[in-house]
Amino acid sequence: MPAYWVAHARVNNPVEYKKYTDQVPAIIAKYGGKVLARGGDYKINEGGDDFRQFHRHIVIEFPTLAQGVACFESQEYRDAAAFRRADGVGVVVNVMVDGGDATK
Repeated sequence: MPAYWVAHARVNNPVEYKKYTDQVPAIIAKYGGKVLARGGDYKINEGGDDFRQFHRHIVIEFPTLAQGVACFESQEYRDAAAFRRADGVGVVVNVMVDGGDATK
């Protein structure tokens, strides 16, 4: 069952943030992930006042929830994420969603 890593990001320091984004594609691939959407145009359809601070929205598909969680919790990802988590570099909200049974 696929799972989706959904991230909402605000980049405050593009130079430092790039140190993170340069490493992430290989890490995602190692865990079987595939980027479905990154950046691009978007529209908040309802509510979302808290989301107006974000200007990048990312969706990554993993074969399973366990693989997505393993990627996020891996040492490689933690090391890369340290660049974006540094003071003032960026703000990100990450959610992992199991594809589950869409009929429910």
